[in-house]
Amino acid sequence: MFKAKYLAGIIAALIAFAADYYLLFGTRWFYPGIVVCLIIALAWQWIDFINETKRQKEIEIAFLEFSRNLVESVKSGIAIPRAVMYVSNKEYRSLTPYVKKLAGQIELGIPVRKALWTFANDTKNPVIKRSISIMNEAERSGGDIRDVLDSIVSSVLNVKKLKEERRASVYSQVVQGYLVFFIFIAIMLVLELWLFPKLGGLSGGLETGISGANLQASTIDIDKIFFSLIIIQGFFAGIMIGKFSEGTLKQGLIHSFILMMLAALIVTTAKGGI
Repeated sequence: MFKAKYLAGIIAALIAFAADYYLLFGTRWFYPGIVVCLIIALAWQWIDFINETKRQKEIEIAFLEFSRNLVESVKSGIAIPRAVMYVSNKEYRSLTPYVKKLAGQIELGIPVRKALWTFANDTKNPVIKRSISIMNEAERSGGDIRDVLDSIVSSVLNVKKLKEERRASVYSQVVQGYLVFFIFIAIMLVLELWLFPKLGGLSGGLETGISGANLQASTIDIDKIFFSLIIIQGFFAGIMIGKFSEGTLKQGLIHSFILMMLAALIVTTAKGGI
């Protein structure tokens, strides 16, 4: 959903671009300024994306606590509707508004199954949606709801543990991925700024030393090719890092954005252009 602050970021980026063009056009700092303007334009979208990711993680932890409280209430002999209303009085951080809404719907007489589906859809969390789906199917088939709730709590806890273990195990690989990418940028800059000019000068010397050869060196825009390679490498490296660390491509987009913007800023600052 497009928000007003996104528009404010775009307007700020346009103002920054106008200042960059007026003050720095023709200097080595013009292209780095364009990269900064692009970062300003997209900053709010990515900040919200990161915050939403953190919020979803917090919701999963809070849902585990909510499920445990619900299990304890149901085991004490309280019916599910009353158990939900009872546990809704507790604090569940980011999940609290959704729990309050769930309790309010049940209090108004909305069927528990429908209220739970609304609760799951409002959170937009795949773990909660899967858990509520299992709970509703068990209730529909006549299973013991207490056993089902116990299984759901165990399942959510196991998923959380697996995610934490995977995140801890691939942390070093994430760091290595960033280091390898920055080494790749350094190698590309050395080739473009030092080695290729040396080879070009050597080639020019040999060409003038051969009489009557009339050799012409073909001109290739190495600058744009190398810049494109670095940006493409940053995009796919970010996707790979996100997939390894979090298991989703959506998380990889965060790393891709960071790597591509850093790469563009480093290259344009080092070269004074693309």
